[in-house]
Amino acid sequence: MSSKRHILTAVAWPYANGPRHIGHVSGFGVPSDVFSRFQRMSGNHVLMVSGTDEHGTPVQVLADQEGVSARELADRYNRIIVEDLVALGLSYDLFTRTTTGNHYDLSQELFNGLYENGYIFTHTTKGAVSPSTGRTLPDRYIEGTCPICGSGGARGDQCDTCGNQLDPIDLIDPVSKVNGETPDFVDTEHFMLDLPAFTGVLGEYLRSKAGDWRPNVLKFALNLLDDLQPRAISRDLDWGVPIPLEGWSEQANKRLYVWFDAVIGYLSAAVEWAARTGDVDAWRQWWQGDDAESYYFMGKDNIVFHAEIWPAMLMGYNGAGDRGGSPSALGALNLPTEVVSSEFLTMEGRKFSSSRRVVIYVRDFLERYSADALRYYIIAAGPETQDTDFTWAEFVRRNNDELVAAWGNLVNRSISMAAKNLGEIPEAGELTDDDRRVLADSAAAFATVGAHLDGCKFKAGLQEAMRTVADANKYISDQAPWALKKTDPARMATVLHVALQLVSDANTLLTPFLPESANKVYAMLGGTGVWTGMPRIDEGLDTIGGEAQPTSYPVITGDYAGNAAVWASVPIRPGTPLSAPTPLFAKLDPSIVDEELARLEEAAAG
Repeated sequence: MSSKRHILTAVAWPYANGPRHIGHVSGFGVPSDVFSRFQRMSGNHVLMVSGTDEHGTPVQVLADQEGVSARELADRYNRIIVEDLVALGLSYDLFTRTTTGNHYDLSQELFNGLYENGYIFTHTTKGAVSPSTGRTLPDRYIEGTCPICGSGGARGDQCDTCGNQLDPIDLIDPVSKVNGETPDFVDTEHFMLDLPAFTGVLGEYLRSKAGDWRPNVLKFALNLLDDLQPRAISRDLDWGVPIPLEGWSEQANKRLYVWFDAVIGYLSAAVEWAARTGDVDAWRQWWQGDDAESYYFMGKDNIVFHAEIWPAMLMGYNGAGDRGGSPSALGALNLPTEVVSSEFLTMEGRKFSSSRRVVIYVRDFLERYSADALRYYIIAAGPETQDTDFTWAEFVRRNNDELVAAWGNLVNRSISMAAKNLGEIPEAGELTDDDRRVLADSAAAFATVGAHLDGCKFKAGLQEAMRTVADANKYISDQAPWALKKTDPARMATVLHVALQLVSDANTLLTPFLPESANKVYAMLGGTGVWTGMPRIDEGLDTIGGEAQPTSYPVITGDYAGNAAVWASVPIRPGTPLSAPTPLFAKLDPSIVDEELARLEEAAAG
């Protein structure tokens, strides 16, 4: 792997209509952070960006129900989400929001570029509105009987029973999920993105990713090419980015569709980050550089937006579709290098559902258990390439058997023996074949684990890292340094030196996965300074962009450059003082399984 690459980690934008649950962060959150931390440790220039997605009808509907403004609701959940993602240790260079002036400017710039190149047109269609409020109803807020298979409970965008895409006007006996009304379907003029104009270039682009993208992602995206249709990019709503065209921007009830402006957030967040650094053009290194790569992290329900629509928008802005054109004011923008989509995480055999209270919110989870325990479970047992089920029994088992009994035990027994018997990291004497073998295997793991992480195969990378932990535990058990104190103290010192080197190596290998505990192990080994940076919350005014609002809002950022963590086996320093370690992870009583299941059932019963 070459070093000094410019890598954009583009993380899906959580929607600001409620707190996020562990199913959300298993798709967009933890995998993206593991990737970013590894790339920084490898010497690459990483820019990890995202923010809260705050426009659209769902936010407005919920705000109306609670008697607050859409902005007030977005402010509330923006802060909750920011606090939860920081608590999980996600190392964003900038986590912002879509209600900034900068984001408005960039969204309108992308619209104008697509419009000028001929990839946006107007079209009159039927839109669903609430008879009592006059507000537009999103497709998924309308339910009825499927006209294809006859199943009840079909949404206006899709029938989950037969899997067919639907239009709400085609539903039998459609009703609004908001208040039970039968919606009115009225003529409305909308702006459309001409997706069929990109069928050829999208096909070439996607087929060039064979062997690089996860097969499930690529197959899904390629299958969509056969039936690309123009897609509405505006909505009748007063909450969102105004249409930037004369005669349209003045219309109070016409805004850019939330999905259109949300994907532009990856670019606007990078531009905002650059402005915050004082170098307003710094973002270009990740969006226009020849060495730049971009990796987009999300759950599988967002594949269509990131593998089809966002690339098409970028192509259209660059003038690369069937109608040609030329790049607008920003210049040509890079397409995604990879769309890294996870499958779904279910909960004790049921689909996560906030409305049905089948849910574990990140905040509630972290009040009772450690962030690293959750991060470990998400990677070890999460939905990387197939749907998986979160169970409390499996969480307790992995915590106790793998984090406590394997990794925690290796750290504790190695440092405890050295601290108690020697008080410092000892010098190594003459090494045996067993010593050299285990040290060589430990050092070789960096290439193996690194290749997995660079290829976004996080589960395989964690398995390999934990294999080195198992090897180290076996080495200590086989060498039995506790039995050598009186018979061969020099050999005991050598064995403990090797054991501590193995602990240091394993800690480095596990740092992307378990950053909080990695900092603790580094300190236990006598390390000074910052091992791996953790995120923080900064408060600042929205002062970037012509539509800037005079409001303060929290952003996630951090100091991640110049940390001690590097992706290599670094020799430990003999003579470094050691003290008795504290437990790295807490062993969980099996009784919590029943407690958590009872808590879940009580919440679902409501």
